[in-house]
Amino acid sequence: MTLPKINPLKTKSWGELINHFNKIQSQPISHFFANDSNRFENFSIKFDDILLDYSKNRINNETLEIFEKLTEEIKLEDAVKSYFNGEKINETEKRAVLHTAIRNQNNEKLIHDGINIIEKIKIERQRVFKFSNEIINGNYLGFSGKKISTIVNVGIGGSDLGPKMITESLRFYRNHLNIKFISNVDGDHVLDLLEVLDPETTVFVIVSKSFTTQETLTNGETIKKWFIEKTNKQAVSKHFVAVSNNLKKTKDFGISSDKIFPINDWVGGRFSLWSSAGITITLAIGPDNFQELLNGALEIDNHFKTAEFKNNIPKILAMIGIWYTNFWNAETEAIVPYTEYLRSLPAYLQQSVMESNGKSVNRKGEKTNYQTSPIIWGASGTNSQHAFFQHIHQGTKLIPVDFIGFKNPLFKNIEHHKKLLANLIGQVNALMKGKNKYEVEKELASTQMTKDEINFLTPYKVFEGNKPSNTIIFDKITPKNIGRLIAIYEHKIFVQGIVWNIFSYDQWGVELGKELANTILKKKNQNNSLSLESYLFS
Repeated sequence: MTLPKINPLKTKSWGELINHFNKIQSQPISHFFANDSNRFENFSIKFDDILLDYSKNRINNETLEIFEKLTEEIKLEDAVKSYFNGEKINETEKRAVLHTAIRNQNNEKLIHDGINIIEKIKIERQRVFKFSNEIINGNYLGFSGKKISTIVNVGIGGSDLGPKMITESLRFYRNHLNIKFISNVDGDHVLDLLEVLDPETTVFVIVSKSFTTQETLTNGETIKKWFIEKTNKQAVSKHFVAVSNNLKKTKDFGISSDKIFPINDWVGGRFSLWSSAGITITLAIGPDNFQELLNGALEIDNHFKTAEFKNNIPKILAMIGIWYTNFWNAETEAIVPYTEYLRSLPAYLQQSVMESNGKSVNRKGEKTNYQTSPIIWGASGTNSQHAFFQHIHQGTKLIPVDFIGFKNPLFKNIEHHKKLLANLIGQVNALMKGKNKYEVEKELASTQMTKDEINFLTPYKVFEGNKPSNTIIFDKITPKNIGRLIAIYEHKIFVQGIVWNIFSYDQWGVELGKELANTILKKKNQNNSLSLESYLFS
């Protein structure tokens, strides 16, 4: 079964949304609150200890009704079934998209190409857990008999961003292992880290499905050369681990078969943290916490599949995003987590969203005549308030914001946390309410300013407000809640890709630059006298 191939602009619902937009576009968010005393209750979703408040958006009940009709017209539910049942919805690469299967804890079968992949997933997970426990418990020794104290993840893209973001976000649950990441092919980056590593107590995890990724293999070869110089060639098998499907290349590299962890082709790199590619996460926080990460994602999988539209967190977030991208012409979305632990979440979602839905060709092979993925960016609060919030409040672009917060601090420092949450709530309300001319003049009149000074300063202190946002609140940072958070955004990506009638799970756009880089490198190797300028202007 293939995905439906329906141009959203040709649906009846899209036309209804256009008319509806024209009718309500001049109505501020505050107007919706004034006309609905239960606005917050009617435009929020509670799922266990998760709260999604989407009341601060330029929408009303009619908007939601048309959103739901659009999902019906584009046959979203059929697409969801294909997604979870392992149909090859990544049609251009003829692959299924089954990162969701990795967190399936049931004993049910899921047959893919004649194999029960659930059983296979469980076996591989136990291998990862067993190896991780051996290192964490100090039972695994390096070539010289010393315990391992440092893990270095060598990957790029999803093989780096996912594990790095999760290990940072769950640092509170870390064990004694020191976790490092190498991704960029920039030699200064890798060599700088090697200067401080002890080869006798370090294990390198090289993550590349094909074991041909230029950046990863270049870094891997540099590390191996350094390692052998410090130790000996025979020691490589003790200190290098691979997550890959290319058994020949991994063995040629010197990695023993018991330290090769496969990753299936139905797991895309940007969704691979749940798989063997997440072995660094398991090493950082332990198998039990990694299992909780999976459990949290599974809860959202089930919520996404079963909750009705108006109570479905990923579906609501997806449609609100489409509303701003395609009707309000918003070009970006800001992700602002109010915790320093999630400082890498915007970068992680940047790849997940933009590599998935940054497409301009639809599922019929035609050029799209509408916008698709917004630009994703952001930073942690309150740092972001002292950086780019000026632009969100008083700039010329409409920038919807996702605020992410946690009710309880990990270290139980209530004083700090009260201030953190006060800032989150303050920003949400300030974006929506703003401050009008009358309020500014009244405020300035209470000072010693003259009337001329007040008239001069007033325009600069007016905030027009009516800036939309979603707020997602969890009880506290736990492995389960981080799993839930990531799965929410994964399914938001899926829904938007279906509505936009694009293939979300290929990434042909990253290939051309790689091909040209290889061509240039080949020319450089053949003629070392060629200067940088000759490349730039050829």
